[in-house]
Amino acid sequence: MDLAGLLVFATALFIAAASPGPGIAAIVARVLGRGPQGAIAFSIGVALGDVVWLTFAILGLAAIAQAFHGIFLVIKYAGAAYLLYIAYKLWTAPAETLDAGAETAAERPSRLLLGGLALTLGNPKPIVFYLALLPTILDLTQVTLLGYAELVAATFAVLAVVFAIYIGLASRARRLFTSPKALRILNKSTGAVMAGAAAAIAAR
Repeated sequence: MDLAGLLVFATALFIAAASPGPGIAAIVARVLGRGPQGAIAFSIGVALGDVVWLTFAILGLAAIAQAFHGIFLVIKYAGAAYLLYIAYKLWTAPAETLDAGAETAAERPSRLLLGGLALTLGNPKPIVFYLALLPTILDLTQVTLLGYAELVAATFAVLAVVFAIYIGLASRARRLFTSPKALRILNKSTGAVMAGAAAAIAAR
């Protein structure tokens, strides 16, 4: 794929990914409520979901995706349920555990990765970008195997930058909350944000 096409794709993806949505809300709320531990695994899962939709778009499988609408509906609700689970944990966790980060450290990276993947597969924002907007940006019928690999690499690179920025900002903001009262407020606020992201996904 030519450099100009990659730059157009990367720019469009950066703008779409950086704009707040359920995925970004989930990552930020997670970091605010539990610290940066586990955020990388969760973000990788989110990025893998983007690659799945990119693959569907390039292979022209939008119609197949519609045919398997029921499966993706189950995945969507599974992602929403996972966010609600995290929201519940954040809402009910004592302030001390948030500061220590013990609960986060105990979570399995594979579980976090699958949670991020389910979130993206059920999130309407990346679906619209890859299946509706991307064909207007690139001629997907001309994408070669090498071009596909370049697009996947660009996707991971762009999302890594966007997620790193949000994780870094959320980590800095979290350090401002040091008292138990402030941590409890942060805990419940981020739990509410996570529940809102789950509702936004389930309602679409």
